[in-house]
Amino acid sequence: MRARREFRDRRDVEVAVLDALVDRAGDGMTVFEVRAAVDADIDDIEDALAALKRDGLISVENGDDDRVVILVADKVVPDPQEAQNEEQSVVDAIRDRLGL
Repeated sequence: MRARREFRDRRDVEVAVLDALVDRAGDGMTVFEVRAAVDADIDDIEDALAALKRDGLISVENGDDDRVVILVADKVVPDPQEAQNEEQSVVDAIRDRLGL
């Protein structure tokens, strides 16, 4: 699942981090899991996490098993019906049409 449209006008790495966290919204992710899910340099990921935390889009908490997990803010997670009804971008429509 992708982050809500209004949060997609950020740096690519920030959007990739948000998308990864939205996929695991209930459980959160460790820094290592985020690093594995996002194809970016660790320094870029750290900068993205700092910017997202500063903007209130993520939080960092201790999990049940004493792991530190990163959670996405509820306002970033799209409503399931909203995600289904979201219009395709022109690029997505071209990809679908070409079978890519």
